[in-house]
Amino acid sequence: MTRFFLSLSALLCLVSCSSENGKVDPTPTPTPDPVKIPINISMDVWTRVTDTAYESGDKVGIYVVNYQGASSGTLQSSGNYVDNMCFTYAGNWTPESEIYWKDETTKANFYCYYPYGEPSDIAAYPFSVKTDQSQQADYKASEFLWGKASGISPTANAVPIITNRSMSNMLIYVAPGKGFTEETLAAATKSVRICNVKASATVDLRTGVATAVGSATEIVPYNEGTYYRALLVPQTVADGSNLVTITVDGVDYTLAKGFTFKANTQHKFTVTVNKASSGVDIGVGDWEIDDTDNGGAAE
Repeated sequence: MTRFFLSLSALLCLVSCSSENGKVDPTPTPTPDPVKIPINISMDVWTRVTDTAYESGDKVGIYVVNYQGASSGTLQSSGNYVDNMCFTYAGNWTPESEIYWKDETTKANFYCYYPYGEPSDIAAYPFSVKTDQSQQADYKASEFLWGKASGISPTANAVPIITNRSMSNMLIYVAPGKGFTEETLAAATKSVRICNVKASATVDLRTGVATAVGSATEIVPYNEGTYYRALLVPQTVADGSNLVTITVDGVDYTLAKGFTFKANTQHKFTVTVNKASSGVDIGVGDWEIDDTDNGGAAE
């Protein structure tokens, strides 16, 4: 019995001595807290229709959809990793509240739209351009921009998102025809209306595609000085429709023409005003994607 107690004492001494020598550490190692990486965004400066950059105070909505393993997630109206977080621009983009990546490895898709709103259905978000865009503020309020960044890995750097225009841009140049000179047309009182176009749309926030809905109306464009411009919902105007009406000194001159307005595209129309018509004359212009001058004679 004496030998047993001596042996047990020796064993306890050995364990104690080993611990003191650093060979045995009975204290468990604490699990480190997971790293939290803030989500930041950035956007290219050429994305705005009206300016070379977003303006201070502009707000965008951001959705973040995490990958499920190697598979991309699907954007839903709610229940995404981040739902419609408002980011405000003031030299850089600041979220309404701090958001973080899920972890250090999970990829994500980012969906962005401008201007910020409260979509209840991301597949059919209602948006309308202004019917009176004669003031620059109302022209700007007719913009809708959308962008997506896919398969982004967690990073402390800002996620770059390129936003493109879901609307179409119509440029109207008024040119003197029969019965007018440059001087007499410049001196005349003029107004321009775009006719038989729909101002309302639903936008699919999964793709940025805008679909025209509702009844056709008239839109008053913004006068840039040498031409007029308006933001329109992408749509097709039927052949033979009164597309543009130009009023010169109280007299209406109309351009009858069908046309398809495309998203993210500027369409140039040079409308020649004739007091005596000899038919529709469509010239050829040169402007980026849509390089056809889609104008004609207004009578």
